Amino acid sequence: MNVTELFYTTGHRAADLTTAVEGAVRDGRIQPGERLPTVRRVAAELGVSPATVAAAYRELGRRGLAVGAGRSGTSIAPRPPLHAGFTARPRPGLRDLALGHPDPRLLPEWSRALAGLPRRSASYGSALVEPDLADLARERLSADGVDASHLTVVSGAVDGIERVLGAHLRPGDAVAVEDPVYPPIVDLLRAMSLRPLPVRVDARGMLADDLDQALGRGARAVVMTPRSQNPFGSALDDLRRTELRRALARHPAVLVVEDDHAEAVGGGSVVGVAIPGSPAWAVVRSVSKTLGPDLRLAVVCGDEGTVARVAGRLALGPGWVSHLLQRLVIGLWSRPGLDLLLAQAADTYRQRREGLLDALERRGIAAHGVTGLNVWVPVEAEAPVLDALAEAGYAALSGERFRITTAPAVRITCAGLDPSEAESVAEAVAAAGRQGVARLA
Repeated sequence: MNVTELFYTTGHRAADLTTAVEGAVRDGRIQPGERLPTVRRVAAELGVSPATVAAAYRELGRRGLAVGAGRSGTSIAPRPPLHAGFTARPRPGLRDLALGHPDPRLLPEWSRALAGLPRRSASYGSALVEPDLADLARERLSADGVDASHLTVVSGAVDGIERVLGAHLRPGDAVAVEDPVYPPIVDLLRAMSLRPLPVRVDARGMLADDLDQALGRGARAVVMTPRSQNPFGSALDDLRRTELRRALARHPAVLVVEDDHAEAVGGGSVVGVAIPGSPAWAVVRSVSKTLGPDLRLAVVCGDEGTVARVAGRLALGPGWVSHLLQRLVIGLWSRPGLDLLLAQAADTYRQRREGLLDALERRGIAAHGVTGLNVWVPVEAEAPVLDALAEAGYAALSGERFRITTAPAVRITCAGLDPSEAESVAEAVAAAGRQGVARLA
């Protein structure tokens, strides 16, 4: 890497170097995941002190642009918080089993709800949340045993998580997260200058002992997925929820955030890990997987103080989530037969997921996915399996983006996978040298 080109700047302060690297990332001169030159090399070639370069690297890390890896040096983050076109897309010609989208054929049709939208815009001073939306949201959340006495509306699940964390935490705070984890969660934490602490998962969610250790190490918050965990497919049961509550009871001041991004459409039924009466908790429920990804809307319910802070900060910024979107969700939630439609979608996703798991199992390949839209396949090396799948015409996703400390794997989205395709996908995984995937005992 050409240090002079990367750090093209007329200044010699740490701030100048930071701005130069940010520009290089934005312009594509350095790619996500690419390693930065060592501090000593940059200092020597630019004629600045090592302390200045180290300060620039720390600032890049604080802003979520770079990730330090001890003796391995510093690299550009896999998905830096810049709009520079880093979204992964499958290679042209490959069947998309990579991006984790819901099957459009299983989403409700919008025409009737669109026809019922108001003909005039809502105005300044309107209620933050449409009363009918609040009533319907409370009904749906209460059916899952979640206290929705206090709620507000935000622009999607990750937006809600960011706002809840921002209402309680400060830069430098540690947050316990699942491992493997949905990548935007870690990206978000780094952009907020928060530190992720990994907690392993199994088929029933976060391991309570691991969570207890993370809380003992100073985590001030925990972000978890109660069902349809992405990518592992975990789903809480009553026993695991009890175990997690015991761990949380030893740390009563910890903020608990649940990302219920798929509601019940991906399977699973247990939500609500926070101990009743906890001082800080939130459940964030998106409509993207059930009604459509373009509906950038999620409901946040929680303790009164958390919801008030989230709503207050929203009011100071964008002001509100579009009432047109809110009314559209009301129309879809009020549609006769919606629950039956969602139940049929959940059953279809289950059949597709189990079809792939069974096909892999018949070839002696261990995989995970009791709920959700994806299957997580542990492997010895990710690249050969991805290459074998591509050779067979399928695009899957490397597990590297999801893993913090866990072993290599690939994520295969089965949301739109026809059962007849499961055998060919499983055979492609097995064909990766027949040595690169984890085998059943």
